[in-house]
Amino acid sequence: MASLRPARCYRKLERPNTRQSQRKPRKSYVKGVPYPKIHRFTLGNKKANFNLSMYLKVENGVQIRHNALEAARIAVHKSLTKNIGEGMYLLKVLVFPHHVMRENPLATGAGADRFSTGMRKSFGKPIGLAARVKGGQRVIQIKIDAGKEKEGKRALKLAAIKLPSSCTIESVPSK
Repeated sequence: MASLRPARCYRKLERPNTRQSQRKPRKSYVKGVPYPKIHRFTLGNKKANFNLSMYLKVENGVQIRHNALEAARIAVHKSLTKNIGEGMYLLKVLVFPHHVMRENPLATGAGADRFSTGMRKSFGKPIGLAARVKGGQRVIQIKIDAGKEKEGKRALKLAAIKLPSSCTIESVPSK
């Protein structure tokens, strides 16, 4: 598998590219979309009632790759498990990666000009998925007890490092 391009290549919001047909696969624009790396969107204790909700919000409209979402989810989960304890929180990833990212690989090296197509047929092959997020949109939610606000903030700061936009943390008392 090829290495990942830098996140700056896919950060900007472009025209959405999601066309993949189930009934008529030959009519699909995008062939062979990879599965998202993130599989579990909800972690922790789903039955308990917590009295504090904390949200990680992005400040700019941006595309977040599926592997960045998975890295942020793992960072929050590890931090909360270590500092608060297993089953003492609820973690939700609120966005889903629908947008298909494409890459038009250009050949380099000796003799590349003989078999490279350049920008002819440059639609590109699907390489991954991204979630399209607007400025001010909530990306991750955690629910914890009111006394654990410091640990929740620390966990969300770790997740903010993994995302391609600057983020803010919002605390809302649950009802």
